[in-house]
Amino acid sequence: MDDLLLTLKTTFGYGAFRPLQREIIETALAGRDVFALLPTGGGKSLCFQLPALHRPGLTVVVSPLIALMKDQVDQLQAAGVAATFLNSTLSTAEAKSRLRGLHRGEWRLLYVAPERLMLDEWKENLASWNVTALAIDEAHCVSEWGHDFRPEYRQLARLRALLPGVPVMALTATATERVRVDIIKHLQLREPEVFVASFNRPNLTYRVLAKDQPLKQIIDFVRKREEESGIIYCATRATTERVADALAGRGFSARAYHAGLDAEERARNQELFLRDECRIICATIAFGMGINKPNVRWVIHHDLPKNIEGYYQETGRAGRDGLPGECLLLFSGGDAAKQTHFIDEITDEQEKTIARNQLRQILHYAESAGCRRGELLGYFGESFPLDNCAACDNCLEPRETYDGTVVAQKFLSCIYRIRQTGRFGVGLNHLVEVLTGAETEKIQRWNHHQLSTYGIGKELARPAWAAVGRELMRLGYVAQAEGEFPILELTEEGMNVLRSRAKITLTKPLALPKTKRTVRREGDIECDEILFARLRELRKKLADERGVPAYIIFGDATLRQMARDYPVRVTELEGITGVGEKKRAEFGETFVHAIAAFLQDNPRVNFGA
Repeated sequence: MDDLLLTLKTTFGYGAFRPLQREIIETALAGRDVFALLPTGGGKSLCFQLPALHRPGLTVVVSPLIALMKDQVDQLQAAGVAATFLNSTLSTAEAKSRLRGLHRGEWRLLYVAPERLMLDEWKENLASWNVTALAIDEAHCVSEWGHDFRPEYRQLARLRALLPGVPVMALTATATERVRVDIIKHLQLREPEVFVASFNRPNLTYRVLAKDQPLKQIIDFVRKREEESGIIYCATRATTERVADALAGRGFSARAYHAGLDAEERARNQELFLRDECRIICATIAFGMGINKPNVRWVIHHDLPKNIEGYYQETGRAGRDGLPGECLLLFSGGDAAKQTHFIDEITDEQEKTIARNQLRQILHYAESAGCRRGELLGYFGESFPLDNCAACDNCLEPRETYDGTVVAQKFLSCIYRIRQTGRFGVGLNHLVEVLTGAETEKIQRWNHHQLSTYGIGKELARPAWAAVGRELMRLGYVAQAEGEFPILELTEEGMNVLRSRAKITLTKPLALPKTKRTVRREGDIECDEILFARLRELRKKLADERGVPAYIIFGDATLRQMARDYPVRVTELEGITGVGEKKRAEFGETFVHAIAAFLQDNPRVNFGA
């Protein structure tokens, strides 16, 4: 076994590298700059943690989230790695103690926030700590085109002058081609080796449901999953509070988490969630939780996310341990209208253009009848090789279609008539108002009430017409201009079908599912569920004694393997994922004794090959 694989196994408890991990680690150890794009749950952290154990000196890790720093440091220390963090949560005495340790060279990894790293007094520290590598996590924060731009990330490029010979690794889970180029440019990476893994998360199932009494829909969903941890994302603080209160009032263990809570309550709610004492967290979409909890089994979006990157990252918090995760988006046309209204109030034109593009893309995803997985991967420039992923609503229960020729002709004709009688085009909202015969000031001023198409679409509600318009855009019959005025224009193909009156098939709107096919989900580890429950109780007891989240002891995947293989001797833990040398020495006896005791009263279950 080579040195890297040996460290992977003995320290981290894994028998094999995930895709691209070894290549990234070897490139980093060769002193090259690296740009790495790995999906959430794809093992980004290991790419800088493992090299830190194979090179002298200190690896500095830039992380934007305090909670994530503590979480990763706890996990590293549990595995026997000398890692620490410095942030505002520490007392003065504790911060000074850690700084003294850094000056003495006691630590291999230091996690720190970008704004602290750029303080003037840190220049001397960085110069004296023998920094031999710099890792910038969540690197998409450097780009205005990303979903989570943070100006302080732009300043990190100054570290190149301060640490001229130190290789830099930039890592992210979500970045389009445009954002990747931006990251490399703004962080001044020098001829970096670029690694882009597949964005596919095969263990996640994606569903979009028409929003109808969302509280009831959420309660029905969680009632079937009372023992599982999940996150509900909401658009506003008020909604997070309302949903959390409604769930708690029905006996579910649920808490809210948003920027409006005081720091103490926010930290307490997060800690309860990490320790499995609170099963459900309701959080605002805008407020990043920075939670590295591997056993989140489901994620619900109560409201429409602002963009695909945010949605991908938020759903990616499910199933980080490789076991199955469910992702449910509740969608209504009203959510789209609300976001359009907020976007119209943005004063910066470039920001408004970006927001409009992002909204159009997430609407396309929500309303599409195509494979959800294919849509997500396509957004990031990756093609999904199969026609059916067998793990999304549209593949499991294809949506019904209908002959939409008449409504399509009305919509296309309305665009044509407005263009024919005026010097300018109009946006989607105005077009829908003309079709439905609205009496607005603009319609009167521009004489659009005199058009032959005025009021010809009263049979459909405005949200339904907006959905028709967006589908005609997806089909390529209508194009929407970018920039200050997102006007609709007929494409050449749209003109052709308007003239020829060719048949157009449209997809029926989202509806409540009639049936639910059960399929074996990617990542399932079949095991003795009674033993698994016992091992979870034991894990929680050990974690509570140490004051850490349960997964710091062992992840769910590790416990499920134990509950499948029934190891009754410490030597039989060899080969079980997540059991490194330190954890085997510390917890091995406890777990194998518990399994042996269980087998005295219960028969083994045979799970076959």
